Amino acid sequence: MTADRSPVDAPRAEARRAQILDAAVACFRAHGFHGASIAQISKAAGMSAGHIYHYFDNKEAIIAAIVEQDLERLLTLTAEMRSARDVLEAMIERAAEGVRDNLDPASVGLKLEIVAEASRNPRVAEIVRQADATCRDSLAETLRAMRANCGHRDDEAAIAGLTEVLAAMFGGLMIRSVRNPDLEQDTVIRMFQRVIRFIITDALAAPAPGEAPH
Repeated sequence: MTADRSPVDAPRAEARRAQILDAAVACFRAHGFHGASIAQISKAAGMSAGHIYHYFDNKEAIIAAIVEQDLERLLTLTAEMRSARDVLEAMIERAAEGVRDNLDPASVGLKLEIVAEASRNPRVAEIVRQADATCRDSLAETLRAMRANCGHRDDEAAIAGLTEVLAAMFGGLMIRSVRNPDLEQDTVIRMFQRVIRFIITDALAAPAPGEAPH
C-alpha cells in the first residue's frame, strides 16, 4: 500500500523506495525469495518493517517493482535502437551489452530466482508474463521496422518467431552462465552478433523446406 504523497515529498519517497528495492535485491540474491523475509529486508534497508509496508504491500509487490525497473531499461534500449540511423548495426552493437548482462552472476541470480518463483506462484507469474509481453511487443516493433526498411514484407507470425528466437538466445545465456561459469564472453559476443545479423538479414528471406519462395 503506497500512501498519498505531496509533490514535495515525492523525491524523498522515491529515494526510500529505491533503498528498499536495493535491500530486497540483496536479500533475494542471498536467501532466495522464500528465504528472504520482510524482517531481513527491513534490517538491510535500515528501516522498520512497518515503513516497508508503507510502500509495498508484500514481497510480490517488491518483485513487481524490480521487474518493472528491468522492463523500463529494456524498453529504453529498444527505443534507442529504433531511433538509430542504422537500426541493425545498433542492435548488433548493443548485443554485447545484452550478453554481458545475462552472464553477470549478480544479475543472473536475481532473474533466475524471480523466474523460479513465477513457476510456482501465480501472482509472480502474471507479473513476469506481463512484463515479457510488453518487452516482446517493443522488440517486435523494432524488428518489424528494421525488416521493412530493408525491403522485406513479413507476416506477424514471422516477426513473432524472430522475436522469440532472439529472446530465447539471450534468456538461455542465464542458464549457461550457471552451468558453465568459465565460458569466454568475448567469443560468445562475437557469435551472437553474427547470428543476429544472419537471422535478421538472411534467415527470413529463405523459404523453409517444402515452402514456396515469396
